[in-house]
Amino acid sequence: MVETEKDNRRSILLRLRRIEGQVRGIQRMIEDEANCGEVLNQIAAIRSAINQVGIIVFENHAQDCLQDVLREDKSENDLKEIVQMMGRLIR
Repeated sequence: MVETEKDNRRSILLRLRRIEGQVRGIQRMIEDEANCGEVLNQIAAIRSAINQVGIIVFENHAQDCLQDVLREDKSENDLKEIVQMMGRLIR
């Protein structure tokens, strides 16, 4: 099944809302003086989730850009831009 752009956007927004809820949960944990280990576990989960959102957004952007490059015979700079974005994403 091919995911449409609208479905993809909806999926990303759902993930971001889930992350937002996790951040609010950490705020409550801090207010309630929760165990530091539990807080750190939640922070690690949020980092993983936000990284996954970044990967999904990057993949969509890269696919669109690559299609444009191939279709319109764009310059090497467009490919460099994609590689630079990927580098920022994985740092």
